[in-house]
Amino acid sequence: GRSALIGCSAAASPLLTPVSFAAAPIDNRLVVIVLRGAMDGLDAVRPHGDAHFAALRPNLTKGDPTQHDLDGFFGLHPGLAALMPLWQAGELGFAHATSTPYRNKRSHFDGQDHLEAGLGTAGRSDFQDGWLNRALQGLPGVETETTFALGRGEMILTSGDAPISQWSPETDLVMSPQARRLLEVVVHDDPDFRQAFAQALMLADSDGDPVDFEGGQGAMMKQVLANQKPGKRGQGHLAVPKYAAQRLQGDTRIAAFSVSGWDTHSRQAKVLQTGFENLAEAILALRDGVGPGIWAKTTVLAMTEFGRT
Repeated sequence: GRSALIGCSAAASPLLTPVSFAAAPIDNRLVVIVLRGAMDGLDAVRPHGDAHFAALRPNLTKGDPTQHDLDGFFGLHPGLAALMPLWQAGELGFAHATSTPYRNKRSHFDGQDHLEAGLGTAGRSDFQDGWLNRALQGLPGVETETTFALGRGEMILTSGDAPISQWSPETDLVMSPQARRLLEVVVHDDPDFRQAFAQALMLADSDGDPVDFEGGQGAMMKQVLANQKPGKRGQGHLAVPKYAAQRLQGDTRIAAFSVSGWDTHSRQAKVLQTGFENLAEAILALRDGVGPGIWAKTTVLAMTEFGRT
């Protein structure tokens, strides 16, 4: 997964969605959501009151900037509009322009590792544990059998001496458009990788149309994009938060999982619209799943990295 051939597309892979749970003798709950692949914070929470922002990114400030206004200066992306009632109820907040020491680099892998390790060490890339696991080690009464990792990948966030049991649900091969297009480019000149990728796409696409690798990179891109039918958004993104909510109703006090698909190399407006809608629905599914009583005792932290500048 950390091969240089795959690069940042693997860092944003929608297949890697680990979820962890831990129970403890406390009443409050914590849910940590890692937005994997570098979400654009200036698009999520737009400083529409900043003249420089309006000049540099006019597409994000056109129309009625007050439609989802937060405080007269910042406004919420339309895809997150479903969360406005939480803002109005004083249950939603944002930490803008905040960063780990990792910057001026090009690796989402390293950026995410720093985010999840939480050690504030800029020059390292060999982290063995994450800040959430270290927090569990200092919390009395954490039980081994109530600490789980759900998904096919491992997060540094929950790695460490506190034991995590693994459970992997059934997973379909679903690749985002940007991940596919990145993989097309990196495998084009290698026959073995090319064939493996073609087989993967044939399994993933419902119509099973083969990909024309011999026609060149342009033909591949057109065909891969043509194979992707827009359709309606499914409910797959709600399975994890709904399951987390069920656990949080019982002995579980801490949950962590990843939401992928934020690595927008192109078509950001379309990709982020869907991503934000899914994220908003996931948060609301958590709220509705645990109920008002537990929700009042629950903190949800959604965090991402964009450490390139």
